[in-house]
Amino acid sequence: MTFAPLPGRPQDRTSAFRLQLAALARLMGVGLPTEVPYDREWQGQARMAFRRALRDVDALPDQLFEPLLDAAVLDPDPSHNRLFVEAAVRVSGRRRVQTALIEYVRSGTDSERAGAARAWYWAQAPLRFRGGQTRVPTPESKAESDAVADLRATWHEATLREFVANDDLDVRRCILPGLPLNPRHYPAELHDLVARAVHIARTHPDEYLRHRVEHQVG
Repeated sequence: MTFAPLPGRPQDRTSAFRLQLAALARLMGVGLPTEVPYDREWQGQARMAFRRALRDVDALPDQLFEPLLDAAVLDPDPSHNRLFVEAAVRVSGRRRVQTALIEYVRSGTDSERAGAARAWYWAQAPLRFRGGQTRVPTPESKAESDAVADLRATWHEATLREFVANDDLDVRRCILPGLPLNPRHYPAELHDLVARAVHIARTHPDEYLRHRVEHQVG
């Protein structure tokens, strides 16, 4: 199965990310690059500076929670935002991070909604499996995953509703890859909404949405 890569942002929303990095840097005492213009190279050097500052840190002041999560949500790169998400989890725990991301989807700007969907991937509790051929998760990872099962259900409902109601292309592109499209994942009262989401994706003028949905239905 081959998935089309997530396209670039339909709009340039990097200026907000730069401002957030500058604010976070002031709080943490991190020096940001000054010898290169703001471009991909600058972003790479800035992320490296934060990576050094956060490396091997097990605890951070609670006042850094919101700035870290804001950086994760505003980061335009769906891979590098992991740095800020995982740091926020260390600050206040997975439940608080997931709860905040749900709130971004429900009441944030479209840029924040799309960013929260990108960040959610790294905020989940990963299952780790025993050695060999078994697919039985370890008791510790299963317990961690079960502890936020209620938030997964809340997230799926919130993103399903947003996908259907919000016609912002970036929001829909970012939500769709993590959106279950089998009605059995939802209570009966949401089954019609699942069908609407599938119809929207299948008939959308955006090629990425049309391609992606066919790998997720069923």
